[in-house]
Amino acid sequence: MSNLPSLVPWRNRPQCGASQSPRRPSLLLALWLLLFCGGAIPASAVLQFDVFLGYDSLVPEACWFPIVCEIKNDGPAFTGVVEVSGGQFNDGQTRRLAVELPTGTLKRVVIPAFSTARGYSSWDVRLLDERSRVRAEQVTLRPRRQMASSAPLIGSLARTVGGTPVIRPILPTAAELQPASARLQASIFPDNPLVLEGMSALYLNSEKAPDLNVAQVNALLAWLNAGGHLIVAVEQLADINATPWLRNLSPVDLKTMQPVERHPELQQWLQSDTWATNSAYSAGDRRASSGKKKSAPRPSISVSNPFSDLPDDPAFEAAALQVAGGTLRDGSIVVSAGDSPLMVTAHRGRGLVTLLLFSPEREPFRSWKNLPTFWAKLVEVPGAWYASADFGQSGGWSSDGIFGAMIDSRQVHKLPVGWLLLLLLVYLVVIGPLDQYWLKRIGKPMLTWITFPCYVVLFSLLIYFIGYKLRAGESEWNELHVVDVLQKGDRAELRGQTYVSVYSPANQKYALESQQKCATFRSEFIGRWGGGQSGEKSSVLQAGDNFKAEVFVPVWTSQLYISDWWQPAALPLAATVTQQNDGWEVRVENHTDRNLTNAQVVIGGYMMGLGELPANSTRTFNVSKARGTPLREFVSRHGNAFQGAVQSRQRTFGGEQSGRIDDLPNSTMASTFLSQLGGAPNAARNFIAPPGLDLSSVAAHGDAVLLAWASDYSPVKPLHQFSPRRSHRNTLWRIAVPVQSLKSGV
Repeated sequence: MSNLPSLVPWRNRPQCGASQSPRRPSLLLALWLLLFCGGAIPASAVLQFDVFLGYDSLVPEACWFPIVCEIKNDGPAFTGVVEVSGGQFNDGQTRRLAVELPTGTLKRVVIPAFSTARGYSSWDVRLLDERSRVRAEQVTLRPRRQMASSAPLIGSLARTVGGTPVIRPILPTAAELQPASARLQASIFPDNPLVLEGMSALYLNSEKAPDLNVAQVNALLAWLNAGGHLIVAVEQLADINATPWLRNLSPVDLKTMQPVERHPELQQWLQSDTWATNSAYSAGDRRASSGKKKSAPRPSISVSNPFSDLPDDPAFEAAALQVAGGTLRDGSIVVSAGDSPLMVTAHRGRGLVTLLLFSPEREPFRSWKNLPTFWAKLVEVPGAWYASADFGQSGGWSSDGIFGAMIDSRQVHKLPVGWLLLLLLVYLVVIGPLDQYWLKRIGKPMLTWITFPCYVVLFSLLIYFIGYKLRAGESEWNELHVVDVLQKGDRAELRGQTYVSVYSPANQKYALESQQKCATFRSEFIGRWGGGQSGEKSSVLQAGDNFKAEVFVPVWTSQLYISDWWQPAALPLAATVTQQNDGWEVRVENHTDRNLTNAQVVIGGYMMGLGELPANSTRTFNVSKARGTPLREFVSRHGNAFQGAVQSRQRTFGGEQSGRIDDLPNSTMASTFLSQLGGAPNAARNFIAPPGLDLSSVAAHGDAVLLAWASDYSPVKPLHQFSPRRSHRNTLWRIAVPVQSLKSGV
């Protein structure tokens, strides 16, 4: 903003008794008008800087979320930099985004941020000019609620404010576990699929669909393809039929709109035995670590049917419901009133589209007493949370530490605690009894003023030498890619998570840069029991949906960083799974130029080995449960060491192998199903994983999951812009495949 113009005092003031010029009143009037207009111009040239945090100021734990900045500049043009830095518990990184601000423009930018500490996080957002001066700022921004990673969150692009879904509260009293609904605006809806992953579901009223631009639609479709749940309500037929992308997405070809007089099936659906039970462990297995007596569950209630006693709403049942009709293209009918479908679901990639053939924002639906229960079931709130209050915070260790234990440099060795204690004991003996003994023998006890400093210097050099031998080495870069193949026609979208470990032989800054279409970058998330985010310092410059970064790595240490990315590509892998009488037939096409080793497939709760997949070839396998391993047993076998390794990684001293995981292929596959490690008897083993890492829900819904390991291979260009002396890279491909029946082939 420009400053108010300074007033220049008159130099020629009339002296007392001097004659007054007849033009003096006109001159005074002109100067007064000039002063008035000059003050009014900068007053109107206001710089408006608004910041929207998270999803309607809701921020889930351990995921990317959007920080949307709306900037209106009515003053002089300048090139600004939006700077986002964390508060006390999010101070590891500074993110910057350059934005050009001509005069009279309104711009909206989205900056990805990662939530690392539940209940304590705050963010500072500033707008700087070319001289790094603060032009506007909003500091100590805190969300109205930070949610647990397991708590359902539904975004809402509703037609009206009152149409935003309201979800029935759960019995556990912990605020962070309560399901929530976030009202979103089409004008600031993110256009980056990575920052949409914090939502469990998205409600879209068809009337709001045309308000989304092309970039926003592409981000929404990518999020859906990767496993999102899109709930579409039909407001008017033209809303869907006149919107090509939504018409192609709809599982029903809509043609008519007619009233349905009776619809008791909606109430019956809420009372049916089809509630989601995908909680970490059931209420019956819960054991309170504090030893408190468990609360009694509601009588005659099961986790798969917590509302069998739900009261009816006669007023709702007596009112007609306007329902759209048409021809079913694909998918399945969930609820039908007679011959009129009310809800239809269809798979889109890994995701799910639910089409509501009515508007929940119109009467009589909006006044239905059981509407909050309807939304709770639709977004799959675990039924166990409505059956018992004995649920608390699940998980404490971060899954990042598992990958750090796999790829941290092996050049760093730890001094066993026993040797440390022995060294301390020797030091105490030397400076005490030994020094006193030999000085007394030679009769010169006063020499202790010389020998004592010599001992300190000697042992200091010894400790430095031991540290040098244990930790000194060459610069090293290790990366591990976990890549989901999301088929899109004859091509694919790759959703990748790249874990990078950098070892530095000196205090050094390193430049990194991503080449993917969409990419973000963050430091290691330590987890709730580790204090949130690690202390690595880095600066990230967002370039559109991509980034450049500079990280600082202290001498003789290994630091872990993570990049989440999204990239269209040729189809690297394809697979089909067909049900057989005694098992399944798995056909895998490897389109890459690299042999894939240790390929395995998860079907029906079992892990079954496939062996090696040669480069540029197709192989067919016949597998069965008899030759497989139960998935939970496989994860337990290879994941038992996860907790110990993650804890030991944070310790300076320990055994030679502490904090290390050496079986990379099987351990990475086990981390793909981390929730299988959960359970009350070993609650400390529960991990917090970012959205998309754990594919347990994909397997639970009946799809097969193909896993294939590629050694010394990376599907994307490396991030580092320097030449490390040592380097290693590995990739785990993951692809979800529908299981086809033997008879129909679908």
